[in-house]
Formats: sequence, structure tokens, C-alpha cells
Amino acid sequence: MEIAGSQRFPKWFVQASTACAAVAVLISLYRFPARTVGLPFLLLTLLAVYVCSRFSQAQAHERRYVPVFETFILVTMLLLDGEAAVLLSALVALCTSLQRSKNSTSVMLKLAVAVVSTFLIVWGVRILSGPFAGAARDGYSAWFLQSLWALLVVQSVVNASVVAAGTTYKIKQSVVLNWLGSFFWRVVSVTLAAAVACAAATGIVTVGANAFFALAAFGAICAFAYGSYNENSRLRKEQARQNEKRDRAFYDNAERFRSAFDHAAIGMALVTTEGRWLQVNRSLCDILGYSDRELLATDFLTVTHPDDLATALSNIGQLLKGKAATTQMEKRYVNKNGHVVWVHWSASLARDSYSKSVHLIFQIQDITDRKLAEQRLHHDAFHDSLTGLPNRALFMDHLKLAIARSQRHSEQLFAVLYLDLDRFKIINDSLGHSIGDQLLIGIADRLTKNLRPGDTVARLGGDEFTILVEDIAEERESVQIAERIQKELSAPFQIGGREVFTTVSLGIAPSTTGYEQAEDILRDADTAMYRAKSLGKARYEIFDKAMHARAINLLQLETDMRRAIERQEFFVHYQPIVALDGFRLQGFEALVRWHHPQRGYISPMDFIPVAEETGLIIALGEWVLRESCKQMQRWQTIFPCDPPLFISVNLSSKQFSQNDLINQVSSVIHDTTINPRSLKLEITESVVMENIETATEMLKDLRALGVQLSIDDFGTGYSSLSYLHRFPIDTLKIDRSFVTHMSENNENTEIVRTIIVLAQNLGMDVVAEGVETKEQLALLNELGCENGQGYYFSKPVNREGAEKIIADTYSSLLPVLPTEATQKQGKTVRVA
Repeated sequence: MEIAGSQRFPKWFVQASTACAAVAVLISLYRFPARTVGLPFLLLTLLAVYVCSRFSQAQAHERRYVPVFETFILVTMLLLDGEAAVLLSALVALCTSLQRSKNSTSVMLKLAVAVVSTFLIVWGVRILSGPFAGAARDGYSAWFLQSLWALLVVQSVVNASVVAAGTTYKIKQSVVLNWLGSFFWRVVSVTLAAAVACAAATGIVTVGANAFFALAAFGAICAFAYGSYNENSRLRKEQARQNEKRDRAFYDNAERFRSAFDHAAIGMALVTTEGRWLQVNRSLCDILGYSDRELLATDFLTVTHPDDLATALSNIGQLLKGKAATTQMEKRYVNKNGHVVWVHWSASLARDSYSKSVHLIFQIQDITDRKLAEQRLHHDAFHDSLTGLPNRALFMDHLKLAIARSQRHSEQLFAVLYLDLDRFKIINDSLGHSIGDQLLIGIADRLTKNLRPGDTVARLGGDEFTILVEDIAEERESVQIAERIQKELSAPFQIGGREVFTTVSLGIAPSTTGYEQAEDILRDADTAMYRAKSLGKARYEIFDKAMHARAINLLQLETDMRRAIERQEFFVHYQPIVALDGFRLQGFEALVRWHHPQRGYISPMDFIPVAEETGLIIALGEWVLRESCKQMQRWQTIFPCDPPLFISVNLSSKQFSQNDLINQVSSVIHDTTINPRSLKLEITESVVMENIETATEMLKDLRALGVQLSIDDFGTGYSSLSYLHRFPIDTLKIDRSFVTHMSENNENTEIVRTIIVLAQNLGMDVVAEGVETKEQLALLNELGCENGQGYYFSKPVNREGAEKIIADTYSSLLPVLPTEATQKQGKTVRVA
């Protein structure tokens, strides 16, 4: 389908119509008499083109229009013959179609319809009524008029059909109704056109062609002049209306801009290129603290923070050079009161449409609260919330910079000091966490005041602090700083109306070791600090390679220990506890031992502290307790005696602080079916004294299970004399350090005597540890000590050795019974 104007036709129809029009034009040119081409034809052609162009021609589908085109064609046919009419229709149709549409298909179709219609009418009239040249002069016969009108009706039928066919693509349109409506109005129009044409032709013949066309030309000129005048007048009025509308819009825009400017929620200002304020709004005055009059008397350079002025001027320079349409930045202004105001500043150019001058428009949003919040967040992210000191992240950042500087300049030495408070947990538990927090704040304050300005002190968490000491000439300077810190922190703190004392253990890691990673030097300082703690606390240690090797060894030991529990590499040795008056076997103390698959036997002095530190002691302690109770229950079954043997098992501080210790002990007693009185639990004096109230309750709960309780290493820990009567204790064990030196030092002998007397007065029995000589045994007997334990009687032995000791002790008392150990040896022993 081809589209012509607002109509749509098949492609073949457009092509066929165009071909027919071309044939009609060629025939008309061939038959067109040269004598016809004269002034009348030219004037008529020009007049037709002008009039038809001035009066809007209806589209092919429109029903009501003035038949100007048909009138001129019929006049030409009546005056100058049919060929002239065909050619005139072609010229006029071409001009008017090109004026109305740029669509070539639409132009060609309208041209073809006009030419073919005119050609058919011309030849139809000739065939029906003969030649019609001179009809206007001689008068129109009735047959001529009837033939002409009939052909015009036929043309209307064809045109109406074409219109109806061209609009069938429209939705909900009736083809029949369209055809009837178009046909009716076209018949009316062509009838009117024919009447006007006949009358015009007769008039022209009557007055003379030359006179008529001259008059027509004059009228056309007058009409053109009048139309041009009206058009110019209309254009002037339209221009005046546009100018008025533009002025009104400009005024309205100016008012709206002023209203938006004055009442904007953000600060706004109009500024000269030299920086002088021209206009400011209320929000900007509020931001800067000036009145509008005060602000207009200054310039923006005056109120801009000096540190931001250069950047702001550079950005304005980019605007004025045309390198940027707008510029934005976060900058600072100085309020009239002197405090800094952070703003988001946006600047752009504004050109005056009349004076063509250039100004700057500032938009200023107060972001002080946001910047302060960002600064607080940044500070909180890199500082400790309690003390305000740098935290681990900031300290590590400073440490990395120190390492980088040291690598560039090897003469610039530094050191890291790692501090840990001694007995801080006791202060927290006894005096409360608020006192502990105030103590940490006081320590942070003293550290800050006693360090050089270039040094960095940080709190890593808990009671651990680190210090980065830079620009030192030699390693000795870091030692002097450590000694000064220990001295300052040893002075009492006044907290909550009381004096609080504390000491610190320090580890020093000097940069002379050669570090590339901040984590390594901090780790080594931490290692040195733990070394200081293990050597007695309240001291400092300098890290060396040997210390690192020990740390690696401990780490490997921890790893191996975790696997040892799973692989059952631990076992229990038993050391006898003997009554000193008759050497009667009372029981055994269970001592855990470890046989490493590669390293062989590992001393408890090596792996017990690691187990305590890592928490593995809890699982290990439970296993020892269960294994010992199971073994004692078996021995009591094989070797019954009165009183029965007991097994003594040590409880570590971590075990004793467990919430489920009571349930754990109860479960072991139930599972092994041991008599609770045959189990004695040993707790060191220092563990009991760490938290007296809690320890007392725990001891009472253990006693309620029926087990016996013993205080190990009595006399070496914190003084428990004033609380001892409150504890449900059965036994005091005198530490081996007192027993070993009794014969050398009379003071130790008196300590042992005091402990024995104290225990007897409180209804407790006593066990002396570390009995190794006859002299020690004699002294203990003389002092009235009931029981002893040590190498003089027996070293710790395995299960088979313990069974042999039991068998040898009771073999002379009761009949012979077989045991698992003796069956293997083919022997029998007597049991009591």
C-alpha cells in the first residue's frame, strides 16, 4: 500500500494513475496548438496558480471545499480548448501539491488524478457534443451543458470511489457512508464550479480577454498587496504579543528566582568575579552569623578559611576560563563568632542578558554536623573508647610508618614496648569493674604524660598497652623508658576514695632485630612481656632470638598437646602418701605425664603452663580425674582395707573457676562408682584467695558431694590465715620449699611447725611434700606431722608400680588374692 496524504492506496493504483496522467499530458502536448500560447493563457495560468495556492486546497478525502481549481480548469476549457485545460490542470495541481506536501507519492497521485479527470471530461464532452471551442462566444447549447454536467457527475462518482477506497484502512469507518457523503458534496461542488465557469467564460468573451485579464491582474495585485499588508500587520501584532509574553515571563521568572533565592533552605549568593557579595539570602547570613548588611560589606575571601582559599580561587578560575560549567567542593568558612563552619560549596556562572556582565552564583549547604559526625566516627574507629588512646589499628599504622622510615634511614632506631598489668583480674573481681576502668584511665593518663611528644601509646584491649618509641640513639634508651614507666605506675592510684596499687610486666622489641612486618615486632614484644610475667612479673624483658625460638617451641607444644589428648598420649603416675608414724600407705597423688611420639617424655613443668594458658587444662584435668578415680576404685576392690586408700587429684585455677565443676565431679563419681570420701581434691592457696566468696561457695558445694579437700602449696601464696577457718578443708599440704630447707634454715622449720600446729588446732591433717632425707623425716616426726610424700618413700610410679607398692604394704596382713599385675608375673600377694 502507498500513502498519499492521509489516504492509503495500492501501489499498482498509484503507478497506473501516474502512467495514465503521463499519456494524457503527452497527447495534450501533441495536440496543443501553438497559437493558444499567448498572454491570456499565461495570465490565466498565473492567476490560477496564485489563487489556488492562496486558498487552501482540500485534501482528497475532505467533503466540503470551494471548487476553485475546477472552476479555473473549466474556464480554460471553454475559452482556450481542452488541451490547454489539461496542461493547466497539470501545472496547478503540481504547484499546489508541492506547497501542501513533500511526499512524492502524494504529489504524483494528486497530479495524476487532476490530469486524468480533466482529460476524460475534455474528451467526453467532445465525443458527446462535438467541438466546444467558441461555446462561450456562441452560447451554450442545452446538450452541451447536459453532457458537461453528466461528465462532471461521472467524475464525482470516480473521485468519491477513490476517496472511499483510500480511507478503508481506518478503523470503524463505513465505506458506503464515506462514498455517499463524498459523492454528494462533490456533485454540489462541480455543479457550482460549472455554473461559475460558464458565467466567467461568457463575461470574458463579452468584455474582451485582454481587458478582463488586465482587470484580473490588477485585482490580483491589489489582493496580494492587501494580503501582504494584513499579513505584516498580523505579524507585527503577533511579534508584539510575543514580546509582551516574553517580558511577562521574564518578569515572572525574575520574581520566582528572587523568591526562591530569598527563601531557599540553603545559603545562596550572587558574587562578582572579584569576590564581592552582590546579593545574599537569609540562610547564608544564618550560616555565617552576619546580617545581610554586614555580609555585603565584605567579600567571600574574608570569610573563607585560609587553608581552603587557594583551592576555592583555583576552582573559580576554571569557571571563568570556561574549563568547567560548575565547580563543587567541601570547604570551611569562618563564622562571625570565630568557629569553623563546614559547607558544601557549589559555584557556577550567571550572565546578565542586558548588560552581558558575568557574575558567580554560590550555593552553600551547611554540613558541619555531618563533618563532625564523620570526625567522631573516624576518631572512634582508631581510638579506644575508654581511655581515648589510639587503638590497635592506629598503632599498627604508626608502626608500619616507623618500619618504612627505618628501612630508608637505618640510623633511625625505634622500639615497641608491650605492657600488661599484674593482678588486674584480682582488682576487677575484688573492687569492681568500675574501679578497674578508672585504673585503666589513670594508667593511660600517666603513660601519656611521661612519654615524649613523638611517641605513641595505645591500648590494645583489656589491660594491655603498647608504646612505640621512635628516634632513639641506642637500645638502652628503650630500657630507660621502660624503667621510668615501671616507676611511675608503681605509685598508688587514688580511685574512689581508696589507694590502688599495681605493677606492670613489659616486653621490649627493638628495631635492631630487623623487622619488615609490623605484626612481627608486636608479636615479639608480646612474647617478651609473657617472658617477664613467667619470671616473676613487675619486670621487663628484651626480646632476643632465643626467646622467639622458645615461643615457636611453645606454639608447637600447644599444637602437639591438642593432638596428644585425641591420641591418648597422656598417662597418670601415682606418688604414695605415707603416714610418718608407721609408714602405713594412706593413698596416692595422681600426676599426669606425657610421652611424645617423637620427643619422648615431656616434663609437666613444660606442658602444664601451656595447658593452663590455652585452656586445654580443662579437658586434660577432667581426663586425669576420671582416670584416677577409675583406677582407685579398682584398687579398693582388689585391696580392701580400713581406712580405704584415697586418690588425691589437683584442680587447676581454670578448672576451679568452671561453672559446671560440681556437675563434672559428680558425674565422675557416679560413673566410676568410687566412694566420694576416697577422692581428695587439691586446690592451691592462691586460687582460693583470688575470689574468697566464690571460692568458699565452690568448696562447700564440693564438700557436699562427700569428697575431701586439700590446700596445696600452703604458705607460698597469699595469706589465708584469717579465712582458713571458714574453708571446709580436710588437709593442708606443706610446700616442698619449706621441707627441703628445714635442716639448713631454722626459720623454715618454724614455718613448718606453725603450719602443723595451725592445722591441728583447726582439726585438719597435714601432708609434708618433698620428703627426701632421714633428717627431714626425723624433724617432721618431731614436729608432729602426720603424713609425708616424697622421693624418700617413692618416686611417682605407673599403675603397675603403684599396685606393687600396695601389694607389698598389705601382703602380710590378709589372705592371698590374685591380681591382674601378679597373674602376669605368676605371683600372688596378700592384701589387707
